[in-house]
Amino acid sequence: MAADEENVEETQTEESTASPKKPAAAPAPAGHGTAGHGAEQPPADPLAALTAAGRELLDVYLEVLDEFDPQAGALDDIPQVSIEKQHVLRACQLIKEDPRIAAKMLLCLSCVDYTEYFQVVYILQSLEPERTLALRIDVPYSDASVPSVTPVWRAANWYEREAHDLFGVDFDGHSDLTPLILYEGFEGFPGRREFPFNEYQEF
Repeated sequence: MAADEENVEETQTEESTASPKKPAAAPAPAGHGTAGHGAEQPPADPLAALTAAGRELLDVYLEVLDEFDPQAGALDDIPQVSIEKQHVLRACQLIKEDPRIAAKMLLCLSCVDYTEYFQVVYILQSLEPERTLALRIDVPYSDASVPSVTPVWRAANWYEREAHDLFGVDFDGHSDLTPLILYEGFEGFPGRREFPFNEYQEF
């Protein structure tokens, strides 16, 4: 019995002289290196959807348009470059004529209203080899005019007329911007967000 008491006393003495245990680290608050709900995520890579071939084409694209301070991007899996609107005609000439790109075909020209500015996007096609790329320009409401690219691709004719009809964007140098979709005398631009569709009545 006495031996047991001595063992207990020795054990208590050892525990009292041992180094104290460190407390468990508190869990990190949300948003600090965690992927939990509400955590801040790093911005997505705008070029993530591009294939290796797409990135190579983008590099060449940037080199061809280097004088215009091009900004790299992607339209889904399509290489895209953004430039200032005043350079669009010359840039399109280079995109078509430079053998490294040789975009001989304009597939589409679209206009989008972002309330404070328009965005005009040109979808272009190289045939040999077959590759697709996009060119984007921003157009402020206060100066809604863009150089026409009809001297480069005749297919731009109707696309530019459509954008003029629906959004009121002027294409400087276009030979005939008469209405393509709307009728003469139609008031307003139905492609714009501000257009009052709920008040429009067909006749």
